[in-house]
Amino acid sequence: MNYKASTSRPSFRFPALFTESGLLISHLRFLHENRYKSQSWLERNTFAVELLLKFIEHQVSSFSSATDLLRAFVEALQFGTIQDGEDCSYLFWSPRRNEDVNVLLRHITHYCDYLDTIHGTDLPKLNPLRKATHVEERLQWCAYYRRHSCSFLNHLAKPTAQQFSLIRKIRGPERHFVDVEAVYRFPEDRIEGLLLHGFVSASGEPDYGSQLIVMLMHFGGLRLSECFHIYANDILIDPKSGSALVSVYHPSDGQSPDERFNNRREYLDHVYRLKPRNEYSRNHRLYAGWKGPLLTNSNLSFDVLFHPASKAVEFILLLQKYLSTRPVSEFPFLFVNSKGNPESKKNFLQKYIRAVQRIGLESYKSLGTTPHAHRHSYGYRLNQEGFSQLDIQKAMHHKSPDSCLVYLKPSDDEVRQQMRGAH
Repeated sequence: MNYKASTSRPSFRFPALFTESGLLISHLRFLHENRYKSQSWLERNTFAVELLLKFIEHQVSSFSSATDLLRAFVEALQFGTIQDGEDCSYLFWSPRRNEDVNVLLRHITHYCDYLDTIHGTDLPKLNPLRKATHVEERLQWCAYYRRHSCSFLNHLAKPTAQQFSLIRKIRGPERHFVDVEAVYRFPEDRIEGLLLHGFVSASGEPDYGSQLIVMLMHFGGLRLSECFHIYANDILIDPKSGSALVSVYHPSDGQSPDERFNNRREYLDHVYRLKPRNEYSRNHRLYAGWKGPLLTNSNLSFDVLFHPASKAVEFILLLQKYLSTRPVSEFPFLFVNSKGNPESKKNFLQKYIRAVQRIGLESYKSLGTTPHAHRHSYGYRLNQEGFSQLDIQKAMHHKSPDSCLVYLKPSDDEVRQQMRGAH
């Protein structure tokens, strides 16, 4: 639904909730207050509030307070609503993971805090604060210092002694502390086969565009979504080496290719009547996510660092073939479909699955044959070839040097193999 805070302000499109009483306008206003958060956050918050509304509508018991209602709601999320094969609420919810329950509860608490600021404190609080125990207070301090230890501007944060003396009355289930899940990498001995024999168009011609996307992920370490934000003129050629110089700009605030406009959001809106691709709903064909990588240039971009370096030259040679056969397009994006429209993530994923199958593999996360596995391969390859943790952080555009550790982790099979070789 399109929403305007006032007639003189721009409109924004948000997911909307309708009840028996009509539109839940307070939630729409809440989303507007948080309009600069990611599309995923906005949709997840809407989903959380929708679940709570359904629970309230289907409740079969009366609760003495709003807090008791929220406690029952959290239990319904955690354990499901089906007991002994029956469900008196007719919600038929299955149990959710502890992590999911905590995320949903945080979203609801955030919305309820907003309502408190708007309507005051006369209404019953859904999730009020209570005094934390000594242990809870210490744990909150530990969590705070852990979160801020790698923050670039951590010296500016000045928590007060009272900041962690209060805690929410309703809390989600305890998180399970486990080692980082196994990271699956695309097999290095199959990458050339995938590029040469996997991506073939319906007419039997090479699919150069998809090959370029895989090169950006496998040899440049990009996330799949980042590839769809690249414009055709975001790529230059180093005149000395003939290597590709690829820049990935912030999809909305990055420097516009047209100096008449302040940023890419303004450029896309005025020239193409488009929004930045990370601002569409997740089910829109133009949607492409944005994980907030570390930007390293003043024009709000970062550079792709190809490894091995020879792949930057191969990328240019392949790019020339792609541009010579690329359908005519009125859009600025580098990757387009057969009709010249911006390539969609869904369409590429379908082509990727077929390409993997053509070389005798199946596309499964556990086999390392999904698109994100190429980024894993990139980080692991850098580690194996002696790059430092800070080098890998820069190459993978992480804000924290610890974020890349997951990509450097050996697999269980590799550890077992090393153990067998130890005497």
